[in-house]
Amino acid sequence: MILVYVDDIVLGGTDIEEITRTKSMLDAKFSIKDLGTLKYFLGFEVARRTQGICICQRKYALNLITYVGLLGAKPYATPMQPHLHLHQAFGIPISESSTYRRLLGRLLYLTHTRLEIAYAVSKLSQFLANPTDKHMLDGLHVLKYLKNNPGQGLLFRSSSALRLTGFSKSDRRACPDTRRSTSDICFFLGDSIISWKSKKLVVISRSSSEAEY
Repeated sequence: MILVYVDDIVLGGTDIEEITRTKSMLDAKFSIKDLGTLKYFLGFEVARRTQGICICQRKYALNLITYVGLLGAKPYATPMQPHLHLHQAFGIPISESSTYRRLLGRLLYLTHTRLEIAYAVSKLSQFLANPTDKHMLDGLHVLKYLKNNPGQGLLFRSSSALRLTGFSKSDRRACPDTRRSTSDICFFLGDSIISWKSKKLVVISRSSSEAEY
């Protein structure tokens, strides 16, 4: 498998001889530079252990916390306040909405390895058009949670079985503005999560059975 981003290339596979031949072919055509075993790529830090491969975004998270000026702030234990129901009229509209959008965009990139903040970021992303000061504070709340353990990430175990398992759930009209339900799905390959998604449904359900369906 070859992953290409502009002028950066990552090669992966189970045949080291095939990988070596591919690198030689690319070097003959484009004069590439071999940086060895993958350790850092587009903000992702890759570490190999006896248990498997660990992927995190520690440097990216710390840079974001430092950029916002929360490096000395007290960390929070949860990414969002419990039982918090956000809505459009929650707080006073802010004048610099672009600041909120930049913050959410950077937090969205962190959800690639920090699955536990995906729900909070998804909820806050619904107010990109007209954010308020309360929405901004909740976005900073997520950053203070990340400060608690910026190096946390995903572990893909080498001993994990090749068994695909999926889970799904849906709430019932949890959005106070549209009264729509949110559907959530996630897939595991063995013990490692490989895909997840949260999306607000298009239709409005009239019962819990319709929401689950």
